[in-house]
Amino acid sequence: MSATHISVYRGSGTGLVRSAVHAPDIHGESGLEGTELLPTPAKGPVYEPAIDAMAKALFATPKGSAWVVATGALTNVAQCFQKYEGLAEHIKGVSIMGGAVGNGFTDAVLGRVDDEERIGNWSIWAEFNILVDPEAAAFILEHEVLKTKAVLIPLDVTHQVLATKDVQDTLRDGKEGKAKTTLRTMLVELLTFFAATYDRVFGISDGPPLHDPLAVAVILDGIAGAEIPFYDFKDHSKRERFEVKVVTEGSHDDAQKGSDTGRTIVKLLPEGEEGVKIPRGLDIKRFWEVVEDCLSRADAVNKANGIV
Repeated sequence: MSATHISVYRGSGTGLVRSAVHAPDIHGESGLEGTELLPTPAKGPVYEPAIDAMAKALFATPKGSAWVVATGALTNVAQCFQKYEGLAEHIKGVSIMGGAVGNGFTDAVLGRVDDEERIGNWSIWAEFNILVDPEAAAFILEHEVLKTKAVLIPLDVTHQVLATKDVQDTLRDGKEGKAKTTLRTMLVELLTFFAATYDRVFGISDGPPLHDPLAVAVILDGIAGAEIPFYDFKDHSKRERFEVKVVTEGSHDDAQKGSDTGRTIVKLLPEGEEGVKIPRGLDIKRFWEVVEDCLSRADAVNKANGIV
């Protein structure tokens, strides 16, 4: 937020065809509740259409090198690829935090609301990022080019990576127990707010799941020293790829009443056929090691700039 060389753009205020939906009960009114340590942004948003700026930045990279990481509704990403048809061929991939498979796809606990087991976190069947704009999600995940370059990180994966009390202690104090900084304190305060919400709303009390960071972690393959193994296969089987269909029929209100609007329905493809990659798990210990390494590096930069 203090990096003036990184521009921020206003995205779409609505879905492709639906009104906007927000989640103040989960993330607070601001979207980042739970801490008073967030710095004041060093500059405001750039008044250029977000999708044009996104396309310009992506086309400026070598073909087959850039990833798009989507950790919210897919509206802006879909609009960008709709407007710039050659962009899908240009990028390396799209990593999406969203969706929920269920039906034993992994052994993760997906949660309960009012003593009712569910697959989704915003309705019985659907995850928030997909449900708020299912048409955008369907466009990306069913696009002839993008579906072969897409990685989907659903709740079935993110709910395996819980920020337990021990994890929170390490994040706050570092491996040696002496690294407490403003950045680390802020991060743990955000996690604590999120933890209380997940315990109260979904009955998951061991710690909050890490959602968005996993969509970044999965693309680190090939970056020396930062690789985190993700497992896109079942034990003793071959590499898996999936067809993903998003249910677009129905309204948000219908979803809250039990319809499957926004549900991600997956089908395993025949061996060798290309489709969406959906990992079934990852090396969780290695993931936290990389997170700690990132925090240590950020602490060093902050210290050099007089921030402790």
